Amino acid sequence: MRSPEDASSINRRVIFALFLIHFIGDFYVSFVNPLLPKFIEKFSLSLTQVGLITATNRLLAFVVQPSIGYLADHYRTRFFILGGPLLAFTFISLVGVAPTFPILLVLVMLGSVGSSMYHPTAAGMVSTFSGRHFGLSMSVFNMGGTLAFGLGPLVITHLVAQFGLSVTPLVMLIGIIAMIYPFKVVPCPEEEGLKDLGFMGSMKEVLGKVWKPIALVWVISVLRSFVSQAYGTFLPILCAREGFSLPFIGTIVSLFNIAGAISGLLAGHLSDRIGYKPILYVSSLLATASLHLLLALPRELILVTAFFSGFFIMAILPLTVTIGQELAPKGKSIVSSLMMGLAFGVGGMMTPIVGYFADLFSIRTVFSVLTWFPVLMIPLIYLIPETKRIVPRTVCTT
Repeated sequence: MRSPEDASSINRRVIFALFLIHFIGDFYVSFVNPLLPKFIEKFSLSLTQVGLITATNRLLAFVVQPSIGYLADHYRTRFFILGGPLLAFTFISLVGVAPTFPILLVLVMLGSVGSSMYHPTAAGMVSTFSGRHFGLSMSVFNMGGTLAFGLGPLVITHLVAQFGLSVTPLVMLIGIIAMIYPFKVVPCPEEEGLKDLGFMGSMKEVLGKVWKPIALVWVISVLRSFVSQAYGTFLPILCAREGFSLPFIGTIVSLFNIAGAISGLLAGHLSDRIGYKPILYVSSLLATASLHLLLALPRELILVTAFFSGFFIMAILPLTVTIGQELAPKGKSIVSSLMMGLAFGVGGMMTPIVGYFADLFSIRTVFSVLTWFPVLMIPLIYLIPETKRIVPRTVCTT
């Protein structure tokens, strides 16, 4: 049992274990996008089919998260938080040896289900063990995912460039070793007092009078996710068509995501000091400017422009989760699944539309339209109410 004094400080061991779980699962999920040029080559895919791969991944990894969050808020079990990464690294590691496009989709589907399992539970546990540093702790947790999406493409593209797609199953060993620490450290999540309520009853109890501001934050999260995932999906393909090597493409994707890990950590730290809105305003404006520069400046500067584009477009991700949890603190897993899961999934499921128009026109033409989306968030940010810090509670850690 944590004492009130302990509850006011960060439990570093548990926060690091949650960070590691987020990193492990997303590390493998991040393999899919940078390998899309290889899948196109192997299976002769259209850009619409490429969008289907991404949409399938986002549907099962993120859109179904509210149902997982509902279950996680009802039962004290480590099944979701520890079983999810196991599914993710087992099946995503096999995509390189998929013999057909349908089997590739099945492997992506199974790995994506694993991803949907750990996200809401792990994110919901952050506030319990963050003490008075909720924004910073959530940013550390979020950094696990964005750092994974930064390092994963770099690792997998270099390995595949040297050894071919058949090397991907061997990467499974990283996940097996890395999961040892979370299995030893992560406690059972606490129940949220929703066990006797059905799904709709739980949603009503959790959201209640705050559903309108929650909806505003959710729309902001969808817009951000849509833009970042459109670039994450089709930027590697654009770079391949413009003559960049696979390892260099992996570096571009890695910088885009690593920048997001850095900015998310900085945004979370600053939000504990100056609040959310100034960061949301500035990052939205600079995201549009950076994405414009990514398209306009010479290709020799693509590493720099990719870094700053990822830095600003992904800075607000941990903030939307913390705002959601502070608006509706009773169902942390459910709210986290809405902001990280459903919003991210809806944004990802729109990528076939991007692929369709890219087939009709060009990727650059579609990107030039998407660059304006971040500024559309500014009126919505203005309408978000101020939030209050979550007061840590004592929990059982066995």
